Amino acid sequence: MKKIVVIPGDGIGKEVIPATLHILQGLDLPFEYVYAEAGDECFEKYGTPLPEETLELCKESDAILFGAVGETAADVIVKLRQELDLFANVRPAKSMRGVKCLYDNVDLVVVRENTECLYKGYEFDVGDSAVAMRVITRKGCERIVKFAFEFAKREGRKKVTALHKANVLKKTCGLFKRTFYEIARNYDIEANDYYIDAGCLYLVTKPWIFDVIVTTNLFGDIVSDLTAGLVGGLGLAPSANIGERYALFEPVHGSAPDIAGKGIANPTATILSACMMLRHLGFSEVAEKIEKALKKVIAEGKTTPDLGGNLKTMEFAEEVLKACREV
Repeated sequence: MKKIVVIPGDGIGKEVIPATLHILQGLDLPFEYVYAEAGDECFEKYGTPLPEETLELCKESDAILFGAVGETAADVIVKLRQELDLFANVRPAKSMRGVKCLYDNVDLVVVRENTECLYKGYEFDVGDSAVAMRVITRKGCERIVKFAFEFAKREGRKKVTALHKANVLKKTCGLFKRTFYEIARNYDIEANDYYIDAGCLYLVTKPWIFDVIVTTNLFGDIVSDLTAGLVGGLGLAPSANIGERYALFEPVHGSAPDIAGKGIANPTATILSACMMLRHLGFSEVAEKIEKALKKVIAEGKTTPDLGGNLKTMEFAEEVLKACREV
């Protein structure tokens, strides 16, 4: 029995998580679901957005399924990544039939370092100025680059591209770029690099040249939202946060307070995140079944309003579960 800690969080997290669990529970998996609180509403109730009890439950889990968080994101999801040492953030972007997007042939994965860079939060007031410290370590570079190449090898992908700004940030990005090519020599996989600004240009104009992208924390956060935009938006963007011991899976989108409570949120990103969780736990066949069912439902036009359909969140989940039983 696998212990899954479920954190719905705020806003539409309380809608997309139940929709996703409706599918998982309908497939009778050997999972025990344990609920925990975090986020803005949790802060209002307890005076902390991430209670110690929640953190301890996460440390006892086989995986964490996270919904969404509002203004307390830095104190919740960023803290969880650091406390659990979830150093690799994996964000796939793949075109899907039935979804209007810029290109129909995008199939890439952003691997983002998840614990360093400016997101360490080392910021200071110096007179009437503000200063932030960017932290890039050799250890951090080595393990995220190795992760990217191992991921590419395992998934049968052909190329890993590093994005950086080593021409300007000579020390921090310079270390990242040097480490990238040192690690790349150990793999029979094509390796290349672009400056982050040029890489963003190429992602918009010719995204098919990318396969696996590896980059630092802030750049990865920005680039992965860009790649989500290429394939239909954040409502379709899943992610995994992976460490040596723990793993947390979450949709890339936020709490979307403008539509929260209306029952129209698209749970696709959360469902795909759950599929990433299933593969991590060794249930690849189930993940494949859910993904095929999801794509079938979307291709048939049975979608939520953001994709032009009229289904409610739970109605969409029910259609996916129904299709799972037919696949």
